[in-house]
Amino acid sequence: MKNIFVINGGHPFGHSGGKFNETLFKKTISYFESLEGFTIEATQVGDVYDLKEEVKKFKKADVVVYHTPVWWFQIPFGFKKYIDEVFTQGHENGIYKNDGRSSKNPAINYGTGGLMHGKKYILTTSWNAPKTAFTLENEFFDQKSVDEGALFGFHKMNAFTGMKLLATHHFHDMEKNADVPKELKEYDVFLCNVTKQLNQ
Repeated sequence: MKNIFVINGGHPFGHSGGKFNETLFKKTISYFESLEGFTIEATQVGDVYDLKEEVKKFKKADVVVYHTPVWWFQIPFGFKKYIDEVFTQGHENGIYKNDGRSSKNPAINYGTGGLMHGKKYILTTSWNAPKTAFTLENEFFDQKSVDEGALFGFHKMNAFTGMKLLATHHFHDMEKNADVPKELKEYDVFLCNVTKQLNQ
């Protein structure tokens, strides 16, 4: 039995209603619920949540699935608040013990004090930026991928806790040229591939 914890980091703000990430969130939950051998827990960061209960969800999870839009090249402020509050609550309580260094040699081993070793995470992001903004020469992101560039810190945050990346899936051009049925069909393929990895 594998425990899946699904988090929707999107929430309504300004012109963003958060509908696409809510769709992904619900789709992920229903997908894993349809399979044998998985238990599901879930959180929408726009809802009221209890910090101790959220820490328990991370501690119980074998796989954490993060869904988030990207606002101004970062995760939404409500999602950042959630991470700050929940991970701080998890200090010496299942998420991380310390930064990994010792007073005897403080120059080494930074980032090795996580308590979530053996757990994995999946990240999906949705962007207004087209995919070509990341891949073409002289375009905005200097040919750095989402994972190497804008979301590099997010991946390091998870590594700090001890978690390892299982897979990422990024949705591009979702404001001006979204083909939602096509994107959801490709996400189905992604989920199938992830499931194969989990069952290996």
